[in-house]
Amino acid sequence: MESLIQLQQLTKAYKTGEQETPVLHGIDLSVFPGEFVALMGPSGSGKSTLMHILGFLHQLSSGTYLFKGQSVAGLSSDALAELRSRHVGFVFQSFNLLPNTDVLQNVMLPMTYANVPMKDRLSRAKKTIADVGLSHREEHTSGQLSGGERQRVAIARALINDPELIFADEPTGNLDTKSGSDVLNLLQDLHKEGHTIIMVTHELEAAEHAERIVRLRDGLVESDTNHHTRRRRTYQK
Repeated sequence: MESLIQLQQLTKAYKTGEQETPVLHGIDLSVFPGEFVALMGPSGSGKSTLMHILGFLHQLSSGTYLFKGQSVAGLSSDALAELRSRHVGFVFQSFNLLPNTDVLQNVMLPMTYANVPMKDRLSRAKKTIADVGLSHREEHTSGQLSGGERQRVAIARALINDPELIFADEPTGNLDTKSGSDVLNLLQDLHKEGHTIIMVTHELEAAEHAERIVRLRDGLVESDTNHHTRRRRTYQK
């Protein structure tokens, strides 16, 4: 099977004036279609930076990033935005919902940027909201929802354009135990349906919902283990 994501010696450094701060120091990583991968690591390990590069939010500094066999290095901001719109959905810790807008409009928003015909937007949004169990709340604003419900709306919004790849950045970080468990179970259900999911988390209990745990430390892959089989994956240096 061809990998969805292939990284070889990927590096990232941020520049502020003349000062350069290296964050990723040579990441080798493959992600295959349908995998559920958790990225773990202490603060400063580079996991959020790696997610931003994988999700076409930031450009790499050097190395190779192949997405579906095509190089991402050197693409323009517009080209990266097009890749995000067509292939990626994001779920953030802080939900990132429009506060005074109802559930239906929040979920429909990405379709505007993807130029989905107006006649298709409403029916698709209603179905996706139903899929996350919130049909009874679709006319409520995000401020009228619980944290768990807002995260479900965020997941519905991430799914609305049928992305190949879903990124979840600390999706349970602002939730109580019950709501967090519900969100993780929903992500597992999406994985079982065939979605590729990459989740950034510092919580081992959350990471154990994934089938694979990749640990970063100091901008490098420290370990890469299939959580279910305990098989460690190694990369050629």
